[in-house]
Amino acid sequence: MAEQRKTDKTTATAGASPRRQAPKKLGTKSIASDRTAAARTGAKGTATSRGAAKAAPAGRRAATGAKPAAAGKTAGAKMAADSQRTSPPQQRIARSRTSTAGAADSATIAAEVPDAGSASAPARKSPASRPLRGVSAIRAFFRRNTTPIYFVSPTAFNLLGVDRWISSFHYVNYYDSFGGTHPRVFVPERRPHAEFTSMEDVNNYLLAHPEFHYLVERNGGGKAVLVMFDEQTEHLAAGLGIDIALPSARLRHRIDSKLVTTRLGNEAGVPSAPNVLGSVGGYDELLALAHSAGLGGDLVGQLPGGGSGPTTVFVDSPDAREKATSDHTLTGVDVKVMKRINCRPVAVEAVLTRHGTLVGPIMNDITGYAELTPYRGGWAGNDVYLDVLNDQQRARARVLTQHLGDRLGSEGYRGFFEVDFLVDTDTDELYLGELNPRLSGISSMTNVTAGAYAELPLFLFHLLEFLDVEYEIDVAEINARWADPDSVDVWGQVIIKQTDDTVGLITDSPQTGIWRTGPRGKPRFARAASDWHDLQDDADAFFLRVAGPGDYGYKGADLGILVSRARLQTDEYTLTPLCKRWVGAVRSLVAMTPLDEMPVAATVPGKS
Repeated sequence: MAEQRKTDKTTATAGASPRRQAPKKLGTKSIASDRTAAARTGAKGTATSRGAAKAAPAGRRAATGAKPAAAGKTAGAKMAADSQRTSPPQQRIARSRTSTAGAADSATIAAEVPDAGSASAPARKSPASRPLRGVSAIRAFFRRNTTPIYFVSPTAFNLLGVDRWISSFHYVNYYDSFGGTHPRVFVPERRPHAEFTSMEDVNNYLLAHPEFHYLVERNGGGKAVLVMFDEQTEHLAAGLGIDIALPSARLRHRIDSKLVTTRLGNEAGVPSAPNVLGSVGGYDELLALAHSAGLGGDLVGQLPGGGSGPTTVFVDSPDAREKATSDHTLTGVDVKVMKRINCRPVAVEAVLTRHGTLVGPIMNDITGYAELTPYRGGWAGNDVYLDVLNDQQRARARVLTQHLGDRLGSEGYRGFFEVDFLVDTDTDELYLGELNPRLSGISSMTNVTAGAYAELPLFLFHLLEFLDVEYEIDVAEINARWADPDSVDVWGQVIIKQTDDTVGLITDSPQTGIWRTGPRGKPRFARAASDWHDLQDDADAFFLRVAGPGDYGYKGADLGILVSRARLQTDEYTLTPLCKRWVGAVRSLVAMTPLDEMPVAATVPGKS
C-alpha cells in the first residue's frame, strides 16, 4: 500500500482527548476514537502494506486533533474562571451531567486525591461459594453481581451495552453522550484541569475527581476497567480501594513494543511479514540490514514505541530516504525493517483465561477515508460479516490468535487483547500486523454479535480473571461455537471525525439514539436508546454523540460513532452508498461557530 499515516484503534473507539477549551494539536490519531496514546495520536499497526489505497492497516487508538495556541489562551482563561463554581458533591452526582468547566490547573483535583492507604467503602463481593461450571452459571453470576465495576473512559463506546449482562456496572465518562438520561453513565461536573494530551490524562482526571470519590464511597471500591492507563492511574485507583482489572501498566507497555510483539509472535509460530530486527546507525545501515535478510529495496521501517504513524518510515527511493532521515532519528536505535507487501488488514479480539484463549469474531478494518478522518491510513471503523476471510484463512487466524494468547500467558499476561493480521493479497498468507494488549475500538463489535448472545460477551470472561471467583469452562467447546458461521451476523461501525481545519464552538449536533432514513434518504431521529443492540435492519442506525454543544470542534475531533446492521465498506474498499448517506446526514446536523467569529464572552461554554 502507498505510504500512509496510521492511527490507533484504542482511542478512537474510546474517545479522543477531550477538552472544552479550543483544542491543541496532540499528535496523531483517533479517539472515538481506541487504539490510543495513546492518544489518538499514535498510529496503529503495521504499516507494511501498500495494496488498495484505502485498505491500509491502521491503529485503533484515538486521534486527538489540534488546537491553535491563540485559541487556547482566549478560551482557556475564560473557562477557567467559569469553572470555579462548584456545588455539593451530592447535588452534582444527582445531576450526573456535564457542566461548563475549564482547562486550568489540575492541582485543584489532585489535592483531593486520597493517599493509597485511605479508607473507602469496602467493595461488596459477589457470592460464589463453589466453582461456576459452564456458561449458564457464569451468566447467572453476573446477573447477581454486587461488586462495583467502573469503566473509566472518555466515552462509554468500547463497552456500551455490556451492562445488559452485568449488574453493578458503571460507565464513568468525560463526555455526556446521553445528556444525563443513561442510568449507568456517570459524568462528573467539569473542573479546572491541565490540557489533556492522552487518554491516560482523561482517565486520571476522572479518577481524581471528588464526585467520583463520592460515588465510590457510596457504592464501594470494586474493580476498574480502562482502555489506557499508566502508573499514576494505578496509584489513584489504589487510593480509592479500587483494583484495576487489567494486567499492570508496566507489562502492557513492554508488550506494546513492536519489536517485542514481533519476537513473541515468532516464538509462538505467528509470523510477521518478511522482516529483520536490528540496531542501525543511520539510513545506510538500515539498508544494509534489509539487504542482509533479502528484503529488497522497497521497505518499511518501524521504531519500537509509539503509534505506527509517527514511528514508521517508508523507503523505496532517494526522496523517501531523505524524508526518512529528516523526519526520524535513525542513529543508534533498534528498528524493525520489513518488506513492503500488498495487503489488507483484518482484526480479531481474544481473551486469555486460566483455561486457555477464547477467540472472537474476525472483522475488516475501515481505514483512511477522507469522508471519515483527516488522517491518511487512520483507523475509522470496522465491518463484521462471515466472508471477511475464506474458510481456511478464518480457521488459521483463530489458531494463530490462540497461539499468541498462549505465548502472552508465559509473560504473565491475562485478559483481553486485540490482534491485527495482514492478508497478503498476492499469496493469501496471514501475517501478524500488530498486537494491542487491551480493550480496543473493535470491542464494541465483539460484544454485540450473534456469537455474544448465543454464548457470552468475551468481556465477561476477562472479568472472571480478576474477580474472586473460581470457574470452569470448556475452551474448545466455546471456541467451536464462536467459530460456527451461524454465530456471525452483519454489523458495521464508523468513527466520524471533523476533517477540516476550522476551530470553533459546537452549537448543535445529532443526539444519541436511533436514527432512521426516510424514503428520500433524509434522516430523522426515531427514538432514544441506551445502545445499538436492538437495531433490527439497515433502515436504522445508532449514533453515539461524542463532541456536542459546548465542546470545541477542531481537525481530528471525534463528532460521534455510527453503528449499523449493514456493511459500511464494499469488497472494492470504498464506502457503501448507505455509509456515505449516513455520514453526510450526521455532518449536515453539526453546527459550529468559528472561533474568530465568536465574541469574547461567548468563548466560555454556557455563558452569554
